Amino acid sequence: MPTPYEKRQDEIPFASAEYISFASRNSFLGVPAVTPKNLGDGDVVIVGAPFDWGTTYRPGARFGPQAIRNADYGAMDGYRPHLTTGIDPFEALGVVDLGDVYVYPGQLERSIERIADAVEYIARAGKVPIVLGGDHSITWPDATGVARAHGFGEIALIHFDAHADTGMTQNNSLIGHGTPMRRLIETGAVPGHRFVQIGLRGYWPEPDVMEWMSEQKMRCYMMSEIVDRGLDAVVDDAIEYSLEGGAKGIFISVDIDVVDPGLAPGTGTPEPGGLNSREILDTIRRISRELVVLGADVVEVSPPYDGPGEQTAYLANRIVMEILNGMAERKVLD
Repeated sequence: MPTPYEKRQDEIPFASAEYISFASRNSFLGVPAVTPKNLGDGDVVIVGAPFDWGTTYRPGARFGPQAIRNADYGAMDGYRPHLTTGIDPFEALGVVDLGDVYVYPGQLERSIERIADAVEYIARAGKVPIVLGGDHSITWPDATGVARAHGFGEIALIHFDAHADTGMTQNNSLIGHGTPMRRLIETGAVPGHRFVQIGLRGYWPEPDVMEWMSEQKMRCYMMSEIVDRGLDAVVDDAIEYSLEGGAKGIFISVDIDVVDPGLAPGTGTPEPGGLNSREILDTIRRISRELVVLGADVVEVSPPYDGPGEQTAYLANRIVMEILNGMAERKVLD
């Protein structure tokens, strides 16, 4: 009997301006645009998830994929040699762009399943999906799609965020940008003992949710610990924890609000006191170099709240680039 995924194989169209007006029109920095039937021979596939119906405060992340793709001062030519290493990650990895998943405005369940199917399709093709969000709800289908391809419970997840996103429900719904990590744990896609969270701060979640997280053996690093011990020491621990138990690789999820809103204002739920831009870029590149990346997403970029210089979109673009650069270093230099 075919699985639900197999039944839906003819129902994984990707969006274009013809279908939804907020779909991206350009590929990521000019890398080759591909179709689902021809993903090419490269290692990495960029895909957008223009979904923001899980937000609880400021909307606009549906425009995130478009903004992240376009945020660069250079030619859109698919050529970006890294100044430090001299490696062009686009060439080393063979990066392509599949466009945006066709989501249904206002239909949470249907859109979430389509995102999971799209990511699974990419991962089963032997590629690494890098998803441009979209609010943080999409990490549930993103990591689920990767887990379907590589095995439930077989991947670790490193989560950069001001918020834990482990709520039981959000506005009486299981789907929302405050619940994806709990959904991943409850479904078994990513077990709690393979969850690492970095950058938590502020006033949510409540103590009972924190207690549940502890029971799941999640490893959470607050900003207060980063300040006390130093970011490098925390990342050392995070990498070691991610490798425990023989995980096949990691999924990286970066909520842009892990960065201080003074540097990244274009986000839905800003929380003062976060990492700076240099810290997140160096950390992301290091993790992507030292661990096997099976998938990633960059979420919660809300262009309507960005500054006139589009600094949040530019930072998100460079976070994607540093993921790619770390992966390229691992491939070329090892």
